[in-house]
Amino acid sequence: MFGRETYIQRRSALKRIVGKGLLLFLGNDEASANYADNCYPFRQDSTFLYFFGLPFAGLAAVIDIDSDREIIFGNELTMDDIVWMGVQPSLREKCELAGVRQVRLSGELEAYVQAAVRQGQPVHYLPPYRAEHRVRLWTLLGVQPSGEQPSLDFVRAVVSLRNRKTDEEVAEIEKACRVTAEMHLAAMRAVRPGRYEYEVVAEIEAVARKHNCGLSFPTIATVNGQTLHNHYHGNRIGSGDLFLTDAGAETEMGYAGDMSSTVPAGAVFTQRQREIYDLQVSCHEAAVAALRPGIRFEAVYDISARVIVEGLTALGLMRGDAEEAVREGAHALFYPHGLGHMMGLDVHDMENLGEIYVGHDGQPKSKQFGRRSLRLARTLEPGFVHTVEPGIYFIPELIDRWRSEKKFASFINYDKVETYKDFGGVRNEEDYLITETGARLLGTKILKRAGEIEEKI
Repeated sequence: MFGRETYIQRRSALKRIVGKGLLLFLGNDEASANYADNCYPFRQDSTFLYFFGLPFAGLAAVIDIDSDREIIFGNELTMDDIVWMGVQPSLREKCELAGVRQVRLSGELEAYVQAAVRQGQPVHYLPPYRAEHRVRLWTLLGVQPSGEQPSLDFVRAVVSLRNRKTDEEVAEIEKACRVTAEMHLAAMRAVRPGRYEYEVVAEIEAVARKHNCGLSFPTIATVNGQTLHNHYHGNRIGSGDLFLTDAGAETEMGYAGDMSSTVPAGAVFTQRQREIYDLQVSCHEAAVAALRPGIRFEAVYDISARVIVEGLTALGLMRGDAEEAVREGAHALFYPHGLGHMMGLDVHDMENLGEIYVGHDGQPKSKQFGRRSLRLARTLEPGFVHTVEPGIYFIPELIDRWRSEKKFASFINYDKVETYKDFGGVRNEEDYLITETGARLLGTKILKRAGEIEEKI
């Protein structure tokens, strides 16, 4: 946890922004994997962590703005708990660490909330993403899952605070990023023909454990980089394969790192691999060079997409005017996702609150294929932490579909593209903080240029 004043100040700021009503925070409970006592690793709700800092199961909280009360609801450990888990601080002692002095039993939450409802007090809650949260809302407020109406005032207030990272948050994110970079260096050293993907995964994840970190998301480590979120690890690595890793560490406090890297299994890129890889790096570096406060991230995405189109045109895979191709969406055959996303206590920060509020500042998202996948498009501000992760992919099923539809035939040379259907995909990803004057790389720089990779691995 940070110091108690951090959480007190965060809650004070939240109360000022929302102004009135009762703010309801549902912490997470343990979740059973395959029977009641065998649980998934516990992870506290990130917004609960942000305002209260307590990484313990079975808690809920209210901030009653109108009566100026902050209350945490939970239960003390029983003797059975102590036998199995050991002695821990009392619930009151834990809450003192967050600057909360009022503590009540879990069973009292329903009466407190329902009393507020009877008095006509607005009860604000955030969009639920777990089944137990939906059941709890039904119990507390009579809200059926199909009728949930989260408070947009509450959502916008949380986003406005969590989007701008403080110095102590940046330091914690950098810790995650340093470990993440070490995970990728381990992957680069581990990849070689004849090994299985899961053997590389073992070395990646061992680095996180060595630093007392968890994983910020399930590891992607694959010879099939054309599948954007490939979590299968059973393939044997061949000498001509490209190996794409997307992995990140999560610190004990819950802050995330997220990086991607791509290396040749045979330690040297083929000419065709190097042409596409170098183009992806050029695209990545053009995007990074454009980062600064006041620029819309969608404009940075457009810069990255134009670099890709221009490079693919030089290789004979595309043709025509690059700006027009990007405007029409022809580039998305090769680049079907966004440029990056916000990052903090969630690897896709606050995604449960809605991308439209977190990454688009309340503005509607595009419906164009590829562009509609932008998780971040809004104007960048100092304090924002986000990823930069353009990629180039050759997805056989997508190529076949577009070719059969003659889609963007004036921009895409399908005959040439057909010869790349066995290529796979490449992606490199870094994490950046927007500063007052530009942007700063977070964590240790990992190898990115082809010559550096060939030299080191």
